[in-house]
Parts: sequence; structure tokens; C-alpha cells
Amino acid sequence: MEKTLHHSREEAPRGLDTPNSKSYPIDPLVLGGVIGDVLENFVPCVHLTVRYPSRQILNCCELKPSAITEAPVVQIVDRDYPKSIFTLIMTDPDAPNPSEPSQKEYLHWLITDIPSEGDASAGQCVVPYEGPKPMVGIHRYVFAVFRQEHPLALCPPSTRQNFCTHFVAQQFNLGKPVAAVYFNSRKESRASKRK
Repeated sequence: MEKTLHHSREEAPRGLDTPNSKSYPIDPLVLGGVIGDVLENFVPCVHLTVRYPSRQILNCCELKPSAITEAPVVQIVDRDYPKSIFTLIMTDPDAPNPSEPSQKEYLHWLITDIPSEGDASAGQCVVPYEGPKPMVGIHRYVFAVFRQEHPLALCPPSTRQNFCTHFVAQQFNLGKPVAAVYFNSRKESRASKRK
């Protein structure tokens, strides 16, 4: 039986207070406001690799929209539980404008049933990849991975706007994320597109 994704949106603070001491490394997901705006705090326990043709994604890196029009290769490896399956959610919490994110979160991609040590293309695509097209300001694009207890049969949401990763994780008993990474992007000038 297929379940329909329902949206719910609760406002989260734009950032979190972090220790002001150099003796504590600050998680880039906290520093970038991903923890709080999109995800709750979690302990990563699987290896996530997201690679576009131009480069591998590392937290806080910046990519041009022209370099990310096609879906990246995503691999998830769980050495402790190699038979696990996963859900991948990619969103933009800054749509359409980071100062007024009225479409927060904008859903760019949703795949379920991704096998461990497999590529995301081996999963079930619920919402096809849509390349980022930021119009104003610097946008964060978040890839969040959740471990599934069993295969999921989901219907796509009626709209990509105002998606809520946290709510969907609760709705389908996905628990906390097991991995996440994000990158930044901004509108390109015509000159930079030609380079």
C-alpha cells in the first residue's frame, strides 16, 4: 500500500548557539545552520559520498548551478549493517530567498530503498532530481540520509515547496539521519556561465 507524503512546516531557528572555544571542533552542519533549519542533531554512522561530474561534495563547498544540472552519483556505505536500505532527501531550506525562505524546504530529490554499498540509482525514485536554480543570495542544498526499517512505497508530494524533512522522517519512522552533507550555490552571472 502506497503512502502519501504530507507536508508540515514548523519554523526552526536560523542558527544554533555554538561553543566559542577553539578547543571544540564545530560541526559544519551546525555552523551552516543545517542542524536546526533542516535536521535535528545526530551522530553520523554511515559513509555518504555525493559526487557531481565537477567534484565531490564536502560540507560548505560552493558549486555553480551550471555544474549541477544533472543528478550526482550518491553512494551510501554501512559497514556495520551491510544489508541496510536508505532514504535520500535533497532540499533547499533557503528557497526562494535566504532572507525570506517562504518555500522552505524546497524538495529537489527523494529516493527510497537505496541498498548499502549501492548507488542511489539502485533505489526507488519518488521525486526526480531537479537541479538547483538559486535566484537570490546564497542557498544551502542539503543531502540527508535515513536508515529504513523496511521498504517504503511512497507517492510523491503534490508540490516540491514547503517540504519538511524532519516531519517526513517522523511520518515514516525513519528516525534521525545517519549521514548528511550540504553545499552552497548562488545565481551565476552570464560571464561565469561561459567560463
